[in-house]
Amino acid sequence: MLLSDKYPFLTNFFETAIGVGADSSQKRLSHSILLYGNDLDSQYTLALEIARLLNCTGDRSDNCQCLNCKWIREGKHPGVQTITRFHQDSKSKAKQSIPVEVVRSIVKSLVISNDYHKVFIFCDKDSDEDGAKIQGLNRFNFGEESANTLLKSTEEPFENVTFIFLARDREDLISTIVSRSQCFYVPTKERADFSYDKVEKVIANYWEIPRAEAFDFSERLMTAADENGAEVVLEQMQNYMLGVLKSNPGQRFLVDDIRSVELSKKELPLKMKPDTIFDELALKLIR
Repeated sequence: MLLSDKYPFLTNFFETAIGVGADSSQKRLSHSILLYGNDLDSQYTLALEIARLLNCTGDRSDNCQCLNCKWIREGKHPGVQTITRFHQDSKSKAKQSIPVEVVRSIVKSLVISNDYHKVFIFCDKDSDEDGAKIQGLNRFNFGEESANTLLKSTEEPFENVTFIFLARDREDLISTIVSRSQCFYVPTKERADFSYDKVEKVIANYWEIPRAEAFDFSERLMTAADENGAEVVLEQMQNYMLGVLKSNPGQRFLVDDIRSVELSKKELPLKMKPDTIFDELALKLIR
């Protein structure tokens, strides 16, 4: 399925905005763009499509064969970079976040002119291997110091430079980045799974568990994670909490608990030990 078939409104918007003439007063596309939602793969594909349209020297059709379009499809375009915590310029051994020195290097490179429209796609990946899963930015993998280093460049942009940020939620990035960006929600086209059968026996009425048994609760969650995967367990924990909240809207503590689980989901790709994540989560949930 073509991206234009999957997201006709978004692709039509970007095609129209980028196709506007040279009159800057008519320009509709910001130099800083935030794409957010749960479908990170589609966000990344859309970001590459924006980069392709900005650099295309042909007819901008889906199958344009100009050199820039070919390079972008092959991941070889010199002006289009994907920036993650595994970026090749990173000197960080832990690779838990995008290092500030990488961002500073990008800012310095903006003064160097070339024939391309430079596009920097900021996101995360679950590993540095080929085919790694695209992940969203958050305040762990794109810290405040690194994000703030970009602020002047997003507020006073250079010509022919565009920054694109990918995230699950707008609140995952510092507010100053969000306020300087043109924000677009990218809806998921996949059917959501709201089951919690793999954690129900462990998490049922968890708020009644005594505080002294918090680590026992954590061990049971780890056992479920060993059998089904930590990501699945955390996702199904949220599904259970959402189900209870719908039936009992007055139980506002569930909102905080859902946020706590979401925080644990964001810590998981950072290679933190799952047992540490579940221990800390259990202490937050068992009051």
